[in-house]
Amino acid sequence: MGKKKGRAKKASKLNNKLEDAEINKSPHTFVFPRGHVGSNVQQLAMDMRRVMEPFTASKLKVRKKNVLKDFVAVAGPLGVTHFISFSKTTNGVNMRLARLPKGPTLHFKVLKYSLSKDVVSSVKKPKTSQGQYRTAPLLVLNEFKTKDSKTTDINSVNPQKLCATMLQNMFPSINIHKVNLNHVQRCVLFNNVEDNRIEFRHYNIAVKPIGMSRRMKKIVTQRNIPNLGKLADISDYLTNRGDGSASESEPELDDQTNEVELPQKMIGAGNMKSHQSAIRLTELGPRLMLELFKIEEGMHEGEVLFHSFIEKTEEEKKLLEKSRQKKKSDKEIRKKQQEINIQRKEDEKKKNKEKSIAGMKRKLKEEDQDDDVQYYRDEVGAEPDEDLAPPKKVFRKMRPKNDKSKIKTDKFKSAKGNSQNFKKNFKTLSKKTNVKIFPSKKVKVGMKRNRK
Repeated sequence: MGKKKGRAKKASKLNNKLEDAEINKSPHTFVFPRGHVGSNVQQLAMDMRRVMEPFTASKLKVRKKNVLKDFVAVAGPLGVTHFISFSKTTNGVNMRLARLPKGPTLHFKVLKYSLSKDVVSSVKKPKTSQGQYRTAPLLVLNEFKTKDSKTTDINSVNPQKLCATMLQNMFPSINIHKVNLNHVQRCVLFNNVEDNRIEFRHYNIAVKPIGMSRRMKKIVTQRNIPNLGKLADISDYLTNRGDGSASESEPELDDQTNEVELPQKMIGAGNMKSHQSAIRLTELGPRLMLELFKIEEGMHEGEVLFHSFIEKTEEEKKLLEKSRQKKKSDKEIRKKQQEINIQRKEDEKKKNKEKSIAGMKRKLKEEDQDDDVQYYRDEVGAEPDEDLAPPKKVFRKMRPKNDKSKIKTDKFKSAKGNSQNFKKNFKTLSKKTNVKIFPSKKVKVGMKRNRK
């Protein structure tokens, strides 16, 4: 038994290491609103966090004072690779998708959206469970033109291809040969409806067996056995004889488009390996209709690679590039000057400290020499010779001006000693002189009461 336990522990440690390696490799995201956006856009950001789980900061707190640099500084140690931010202007709601640490940044305009609570309330049979958010969703891209187009954009950039690669890198990759189908419980769809218009949907994935009647499915899938008291045989129930209440009129949604042969055994009754099953999708929300209108090279600061509303000439591009380079050079010069100033101030502090210490030592020596000269004058009655060196003395430790601990203790000791000496002297005087000290009136009254 000991060997088996040891092997099990080793296997569990190996699995934990593999899981940690996969988690570190997978992309992580921050989803947050920026500025004053209102309650609806805040809820939309929370729904997008739910979509990006488990590789996202689901409890990220954003304050009004936080700027983009704060998130960038925190993202590095945590291994965050993407930012999804929502902002609101007078023209509408915008969404930004940025890649860390050097970009690019994609700007989307949110044409319309629906929150998760509204989508779930519109579905007849919603399917939501906590377990489906423990694994990353499956990414599906539809109608994206990844081939280089013949039309020449700014710097010959294909926006759809760049957008598709950004979306692919935002979700963890799947190894087809090693994936466990039971872990694939959600699906994220990005559908390119028109040029630069993308539809976003989020679904729950369910698998059910096919090739049997509805009554057989009830027996296989449901735990509760139907009431067969009025029937002579179970065949009557399956062939719909003797029970007029049951009907097979409900339409089946399964067809050849969603029928698959399972390569693995999956959770659910009847979902066996190499058996025909049907895939059914239930929408979870949110819904988004996005329009890509701008692509920047860096983190909100680089060159504009694509813009759907503004077209600039070559001269304007050159002027913008010159101004951008000038800003960068000015920023570097300011940084260098700040470093020089900091170093200069530190050197000045060190020099002033050394000067102050030297002055304190010089002052102590002069005080000690003056004390020795005065002592020689008082004892001898003449001035000391110039060649005569003063005796060596040990430097006493400097005490701060505000430190009065020694003075307090000296006073306390002297007061205590005086009180003890007073008591001793009083006893000796009373014995020698036979002097009686009469008590006060209050003491006399107390003595009388005690006697009674």
